[in-house]
Amino acid sequence: MTHTGIEITAELVRDLLRDQHPDLADRPVRLGARGWDNQLWRLGDDLAVRLPWATESADALLRKEHTWLPSLAPRLPLPVPVPQRLGEPSARFPRPWIVTTWVPGEPADRAPVTRAAEAATTLAAFLTALHQPAPEEVDTAGRGRGGPLADSSRWVAQQLASATELGLIPDPDAVRAVWEDAAAAPDWAGPALWLHGDLHPANILTADGTICGVIDFGDLFAGDPAVDLAAAWTLLPDGAADRFHDAYQPTPDAATLRRARGWAVIRALVGLHVGDAGVHGRPGGKPTWGPPAHAALQRLIATTHR
Repeated sequence: MTHTGIEITAELVRDLLRDQHPDLADRPVRLGARGWDNQLWRLGDDLAVRLPWATESADALLRKEHTWLPSLAPRLPLPVPVPQRLGEPSARFPRPWIVTTWVPGEPADRAPVTRAAEAATTLAAFLTALHQPAPEEVDTAGRGRGGPLADSSRWVAQQLASATELGLIPDPDAVRAVWEDAAAAPDWAGPALWLHGDLHPANILTADGTICGVIDFGDLFAGDPAVDLAAAWTLLPDGAADRFHDAYQPTPDAATLRRARGWAVIRALVGLHVGDAGVHGRPGGKPTWGPPAHAALQRLIATTHR
């Protein structure tokens, strides 16, 4: 159900297409996935329909993707879901929706990266291509990810305490030390760069042990590249971070890597709580999020910033 109380079904998707994009209405429609903000419905073999359902903010995120991603996609070296059509609110469904290309692959929370060297180089090439100066009119807030890292210190303390109480973190002092070092690093002083903003394992697709696509650009915004560079610890296997940093251009400085480790702590804490909720059947839980979050924290604790 959406917050409007309308159940999203294959019949509804087909009716929406028939009303606004009739040339696509006869394609087979089947459920692909239910995400945080949107439901994804396969449309034939090469397209997908994304409809907001669980959050009110999803409308603006979809419109943002429709506005910016078609111009960004051609320079990116990995497949991404490129918007093809925009569906406007109507009597059938009072929210916007989009038709995008379909990106094949399995989410990395279900099929983790195993070919570390290849994945590190692939991810570095993708972020090098994405991290270019963004136009001035692009959002720099990023749903709380656009400000100084230290602004999140209170939230991190609360989440760390909660995860510790749940028995999810055996060494909270070590995690706290990583965070405090990151929060003390100098802020980003460079230009506001294009960022994916939400590079957790469920938004990375894999095939044959390496990365084959990146999805869900709803959090696309401009700012500090450290937000995305956290992926070296949250997405890649043990020992791959150095190869990733060597391949990424321009080579990140020490302060940026410290901040990236802080963003990785934030991402891992979210993953721990979402994973635990999934294990125990609480709303919004996804059990597959726990293992990669645990692994990320172990990598962060075991390594020091360069």
